[in-house]
Amino acid sequence: MSFEELGIEEVLLKGIHSLGFTEPTPIQEQAIPVLLSGTQDFVGLAQTGTGKTAAFGLPLLQLIDTNARVPQALMVCPTRELCMQITKDLMSFAQFKKGVKTVAVYGGASISQQIRDLRQGAQVVVATPGRLIDLIERKAIDLNNIDFIVLDEADEMLNMGFRDDIEFILKNSPNRKSIWLFSATMPPEVRQVSKRYMDKPHEITIGRMNSSNENIDHQHYVTSGVNRYQTLKRIIDFNPGIYGIIFTRTKADAQSITESLIREGYDIEALHGDLTQVQRDKVMGRFREKSIQLLIATDVAARGIDVKDITHVINYELPDDIEVYTHRSGRTGRAGKNGVCVSILTSRELYRLRQIEKLINNTFHKMDIPSGKDVCRKQFFHFIEKLLTADISHGEYETYIPLLKEKFEDVSKEEILQRVAALEFDRFLQYYENAADLNMRDDRRSDRQAPQRERGERGETSRGQGQGRTISRSSSRDEGRGSSTGAGFKKLFVNLGTKDGFYKASFLQFILDMSDLSKEVLGKIDMKDMNTWVEIEGGAANQMIKSLDGKKFKGRRIRMNDAETGGSRNNY
Repeated sequence: MSFEELGIEEVLLKGIHSLGFTEPTPIQEQAIPVLLSGTQDFVGLAQTGTGKTAAFGLPLLQLIDTNARVPQALMVCPTRELCMQITKDLMSFAQFKKGVKTVAVYGGASISQQIRDLRQGAQVVVATPGRLIDLIERKAIDLNNIDFIVLDEADEMLNMGFRDDIEFILKNSPNRKSIWLFSATMPPEVRQVSKRYMDKPHEITIGRMNSSNENIDHQHYVTSGVNRYQTLKRIIDFNPGIYGIIFTRTKADAQSITESLIREGYDIEALHGDLTQVQRDKVMGRFREKSIQLLIATDVAARGIDVKDITHVINYELPDDIEVYTHRSGRTGRAGKNGVCVSILTSRELYRLRQIEKLINNTFHKMDIPSGKDVCRKQFFHFIEKLLTADISHGEYETYIPLLKEKFEDVSKEEILQRVAALEFDRFLQYYENAADLNMRDDRRSDRQAPQRERGERGETSRGQGQGRTISRSSSRDEGRGSSTGAGFKKLFVNLGTKDGFYKASFLQFILDMSDLSKEVLGKIDMKDMNTWVEIEGGAANQMIKSLDGKKFKGRRIRMNDAETGGSRNNY
């Protein structure tokens, strides 16, 4: 089937054909005819990288009235990166359709500029939940004329704690004609939102429910906790052409492992919540340009990243929420290409692997951690391939041939090859000369011998072989806003709630502005009418209390204290 047969108008066909799209993907083929009606609620379940943006973007661009300079279509997505990517794609699709204006609104950029862009008139708004609510509360955007709402990566938004925000947005768009929900998985939270706000939605599933991309090979390695870092290095070295993302649970791990790998000569950068937006954009720019071979990231920091040709995803540890695995693995194996998703486990984590296998309806392949000799052999053959395929068509190499012949006149071909190999592989050969076997050969035996600190993996350390570096696991929880481990956290009480005009996004921004803390120190926020409970890392609790307790909001004294002890700032 072609895009013409789906009912796409000529001016949009011209745009997508200029981008090289000739045939619709399965999600586009099934979704576009339904969405073009404009009145049918819709649920589309498909993995990332299957063409969902065009599936909802083309119908929206066709349905809007370009003569009306008011927001008619609203797309809500979890992250700044995804927001920018969707906006860019929509502008490309509509490049030949006159009068279409799309505005992206997201945190980390000037809200004043975004307000000016909205006032100039836009039919399509692409937004992250928090910034959109800020604009609604400032009365900078009116949702009364919104006909169509798209919730993209719905499971990700709910997993990040945006449920209240999404419900607020839906309540404030009373005249909508339809809601289009796209998600990689269908957890109970997503199902509840669809039941509450959607009317008999047309639902399609591309592939099996929660299934993984068939182009992805899911592999796992079993080692001891203390050898996790060495196993990571061994996997990287065994794949010399790797272009991938390494996922860690915490930003502390991401930074520590990155620093260790950089010292050992690897092309890698970290992406986590402590980076400013400028730093983040710089890292992502280098990764997209392939100036760096590896990116190490937390789940929160990596959400919304869309990079082509990623060969490997490596789970330094499995995610706390097993459904997050689907999003991690979905970074590779895109656009019909093959990819590999690798997980490094201890024997104690195998039960979680079985849970993920059930979730994605797929089987993990158990792999042996390569030996030192295996790594050297793989690197050697990779070098030979590079040598034989090197482009010598440009450059005046022939000028130097006589000199080279004279210099190597008394040296045999075998000796030249040996010297070239020595120059290239001396470091590898020395490093892996007496490399240990990192595999866990007997799960029961390894369980008994595993150090106590492996329990829960919270106190785990990994010593970098040959360089004396110890990587200490942070005891802080993952950066996700929607869940908390409780370890090292305090729960604070504050006498502000929804009756004070707050919603979760605006309240979050308020307490962060007051305390000058970053959102990564926060856990779950439970808002009530008259008060709120806030989970926060223990080390940041004092600063939060001192910054808010005793201050005034709309003439009322703010009271904040430790929910367990009832102490005020005077106790700190």
